[in-house]
Amino acid sequence: MSRNTKINGLLLLLVAALAVLPIALGMGEGKEEPFTGADAQAETAITELKPDYEPWFSPLYEPPSGEVESALFALQAALGAGVLAYYFGVRKGRRQGAAAAAAAAAAAAPSSDAPSPDAAGAASDTAATGS
Repeated sequence: MSRNTKINGLLLLLVAALAVLPIALGMGEGKEEPFTGADAQAETAITELKPDYEPWFSPLYEPPSGEVESALFALQAALGAGVLAYYFGVRKGRRQGAAAAAAAAAAAAPSSDAPSPDAAGAASDTAATGS
């Protein structure tokens, strides 16, 4: 088993543990909504501390239901993942293209160990004349 396979397996187990451990350890027990987002928790904390609090801003768009809100969030996450994947793909492609161009240039360039045609001709002329 290669080193990369071991690392990938370990990372996969770590991600699975992060997903399962909060549920298995009962971290959400005793709460009305155990795994709510940070926005809902902040709103609850603010209304408990200061019940007459007035928000400074209102949302530009309020989705009609929680399912639509969840779908829009998933769409936003997918678009962000697509942009990141495109960026890393272009970056890797450019790096591979530069490496291929460098390899082609190195293969086309004459080797520094072999004498150039002019140097070989000059050496034979010197040997023939004896000077």
